Amino acid sequence: MYTHEDLARLQAQSLKMQSWIRQQTFSPENQKTLRRFSSWEVAELIFQINQSTFRGRLAAEPDLPGGEVEPDGRQRWFSLDEINALRRKMKINRKTLMPPRPAGKRAFRAAVANFKGGAGKSTVALHLAHAAALDGYRVLLVDFDPQATLSHSMGLTDVAEDYTVWGIMARDLIRETDRMNAAATGAASGTALPRRTIPASIRDLGLGELRHNDFIKPTSWSTIDIVPSCANAAFVEFASAQYRHLNPEWSFFAAVSRYLDSLGDDDYDLILFDCPPAIGYQSMNAVFAADMLYIPSGPGYWEYDSTTSFIGQLSEALEDLSGFGPTFPAGKVSLPKAFADIRFLMTRYEPGNDLHRAMFEAFRKVFGPHVAEHPIEMTRAVEQSGRFLSSVYEIDYREMTRETWRRARASFDRAYEEFKGSVLAAWDKI
Repeated sequence: MYTHEDLARLQAQSLKMQSWIRQQTFSPENQKTLRRFSSWEVAELIFQINQSTFRGRLAAEPDLPGGEVEPDGRQRWFSLDEINALRRKMKINRKTLMPPRPAGKRAFRAAVANFKGGAGKSTVALHLAHAAALDGYRVLLVDFDPQATLSHSMGLTDVAEDYTVWGIMARDLIRETDRMNAAATGAASGTALPRRTIPASIRDLGLGELRHNDFIKPTSWSTIDIVPSCANAAFVEFASAQYRHLNPEWSFFAAVSRYLDSLGDDDYDLILFDCPPAIGYQSMNAVFAADMLYIPSGPGYWEYDSTTSFIGQLSEALEDLSGFGPTFPAGKVSLPKAFADIRFLMTRYEPGNDLHRAMFEAFRKVFGPHVAEHPIEMTRAVEQSGRFLSSVYEIDYREMTRETWRRARASFDRAYEEFKGSVLAAWDKI
């Protein structure tokens, strides 16, 4: 027979293996670092200009960042900060290299969500974030998944649960309860309203005093921050049920939305949510805060079936929330919840596979224009990126044949460009 002690022992063994994997994957300091990008990548893949034009500008304008030059002088390598400095200073044919962003708008929020585990949610969120950063956007990732794959891939491994989405929700419970009690005390009618009590076991955690920046951690990408997750955050579903019992009027589903409302409109350009493979307290917070749903799905029938179940159950959950009414305290997002766009993205797609092509056509027949035209293709480089907790953008193309690397990158580039187009079209609606 096995008890919780045996499970704890197995976890301890696994943590030792995780530490070893990180040592093989990250730098000797056990810190993930971002590689430099060659002048070929910067010119043709990032700025999308001729390489000779790029080299000519560097030679003609010595005040531009020059990167690091290889000993043989054949290639220059640039950091992300140097790439962004070039982007700000250079113009090509009098056009800026800065990415488009609607004036006067807050950051756009997209939730990568589905029921099915293994649909590629974390992989899609990671690659969209990295592609957006290389495109010049400032990105905030919010990891709602207790598996913390996205957090680990961004180099964060030792995270206390206080600084995860659970901490944000517990902090919101305390603050919202205090606000409700203050409103009840100051009621104009003078009618005595029930006072809601938060036990000392929760208040004494000190979460109510945390500032919004306490939850945001930097990453090896200078323009990507993250609200990380960790395995201990898995109990948030149980804790949230307890919290709702303490204060039934607490709009639990709006906790993260209220937290994001406290950020400056210009702090970030894009906020991406990686959701757990379930509909619960965390995923409902992600969905409610999101401007757009991005739903990845594999190319199999069971994945199509799971995706159908996901949107059906999500519809029912959102319908239940709409019953709270438009005056229910839900931050700046109004009820009933509405999205600026909903998109489906096929992942692990093999264009030579008859079943995959048939399922892609089935998706397009059912969901029509909501289906992204460019699926994520399964390639050896994509498999390798997942194995080493990295995106294709982080892998040095010299570690494999350039054609293999370019094919994988091209797949994600196409998916990102389509995602970006959807975001820009929907941004004006928020």
